[in-house]
Amino acid sequence: MIELVDVSLFVFLVVIALTIARMRNLFVAVLLSGIFSLLSAGLFTSMDAMDVAFTEAAVGAGISTVLLLLTLDLTTEVETKPIQPRILPLIVALCTGGAMLYATEDMPRFGDPTAPIHQVPAGSGWTDLYQHFTMVAWSQEMHVDNTVTSVLGSYRGYDTLGETFVVFTAALAVMMLLSGRKRGTPPSTLAAIEEGEE
Repeated sequence: MIELVDVSLFVFLVVIALTIARMRNLFVAVLLSGIFSLLSAGLFTSMDAMDVAFTEAAVGAGISTVLLLLTLDLTTEVETKPIQPRILPLIVALCTGGAMLYATEDMPRFGDPTAPIHQVPAGSGWTDLYQHFTMVAWSQEMHVDNTVTSVLGSYRGYDTLGETFVVFTAALAVMMLLSGRKRGTPPSTLAAIEEGEE
């Protein structure tokens, strides 16, 4: 049953991604990207990656969608048709995707207990990392009942702080860029393109 849900979510993600790539209405593309992020969060949830699912739902489906809608409110909702086909970005995307698929051959299977991430250092006294983080971490070190909270707030504290700083900086940069534009006016780059076509 879980495999059927995962495959269905993957199929929906591929269909939405292809639809976004062909979409000229930017408003619809933004809404579809929000749905894409929400489905990704559901996929992460089915894979028991709750912290990533929360982040994807909050940032991908939430904040990013709001920022993109605010951007569309200050610019235009229709993408101009390219003068010539963009072959180079397609080639780069295909090469990158192929490289990523090739790299996944060396990855351990999902949930494999013999994966390197589950191995513990010699002489540490732990039987496995799962036991440490679920039993020792919250009861003896962190005193937090939720395992994910104890890991994100302590062992990965600097990582979580860095992620928060990156998201805050990106949001601040977008707000600064949009604050100088007048409502309803097209971006300067679009105006320059239109002048060149005339």
